[in-house]
Amino acid sequence: MNRERGLQLAAHPVAYPLVRGLARIAPVVRVPRVGVVVSDAALAKRVLTDTRHFTKTGPGSPAQLWTPVVGPTVLLNMEGAAHGELRRKLSGLFTPGAVAALCARVADEPMASLRAELAAGRRVDLVAVVRNLVGAVICELVGLDPAGAGPALAAGTAVTSMIRLGRPGLTPAQVRAGRAALGELTRPAARAYAEGDPATVPGRMRALGLTEEEALGAVAAFVLTGTETLVSYVPRLIALLHDSGWLPRLAADRDRVDDVVAEALRVTVPSPVMLRSVAADTTIGRVRVRAGDRVVIATISAARAYGGFDPDRPHPVEVRQLWFGAGPHFCLGMPLANAEIRAVLTAVLDAAPVSVVDRKVARRVLIPGYERLVLRGGR
Repeated sequence: MNRERGLQLAAHPVAYPLVRGLARIAPVVRVPRVGVVVSDAALAKRVLTDTRHFTKTGPGSPAQLWTPVVGPTVLLNMEGAAHGELRRKLSGLFTPGAVAALCARVADEPMASLRAELAAGRRVDLVAVVRNLVGAVICELVGLDPAGAGPALAAGTAVTSMIRLGRPGLTPAQVRAGRAALGELTRPAARAYAEGDPATVPGRMRALGLTEEEALGAVAAFVLTGTETLVSYVPRLIALLHDSGWLPRLAADRDRVDDVVAEALRVTVPSPVMLRSVAADTTIGRVRVRAGDRVVIATISAARAYGGFDPDRPHPVEVRQLWFGAGPHFCLGMPLANAEIRAVLTAVLDAAPVSVVDRKVARRVLIPGYERLVLRGGR
């Protein structure tokens, strides 16, 4: 856990101690210029599932961040019937069959290469491997040639790197930069949508009945939510397994994969903070909140309250999958994220024994992670 704390501090040397310190004061604390910070898992789930009192639109909400950059019809900034209808249209892209087919097209070859490199005893930077894989998946989703994987990741990073806990919105200059970055991706997606080719995801979106605005908004959402979180999580998963001694244990007992992946998600918390706006006066725990208040759900504190990395310990119900959200905004892309995680983990386990021989933390990033995590196969 000391290494995980180091990752968090390298990314957020001020915000991380602040958020974790608030959890020790009370489950809910009002902080000037930040909002009402919720650090308890049960209360966090109540906020996420209570759509009458809390919303993703309004002051201090995700909509205030994302709408100026990506437009109004993105799952990240929608509520109610329109949000439900768009989720219904997109759900066909994330069925088990669709996810398996996508990963077979994109992940099989690079994961075979990873397995072979490690089995041969060579050194491999896992961060670079995961970054390339995630970029290739995003390219597949938006209709880009795989050669565009680098720009795809750069576009997502360019937008997410602007976000700060104490900043409820983006400046006009940041909005212009964000639009320009995402425009590099939405232009080819718009062409794919116009052509209607069912071999492309934008073409399938058109066949599913999405408007062009909805399709391009979905593309932007995939880029913003499906890049940095996975590039952060997967190397941290492997590092946790290595440092805790679980890597050889899991290689010998693959039945524990679900437990291990879930526990590593709880410890690393790829979505360390979630935002909501108060839609109607209510209370969170003992704290009264009013319409327009900003709610900061400290997922990192809610999940970490249950201790260090221990896959043998059952998860309490209130924390289960909290990092993917809850209620109507539960992460639509979770099946694809899990498939990508399993693809990399399986390749590493197949090459066991594997060791971490070099690592470097990433500094001043939105999602804590490694800049470099070098693995080597063999004893």
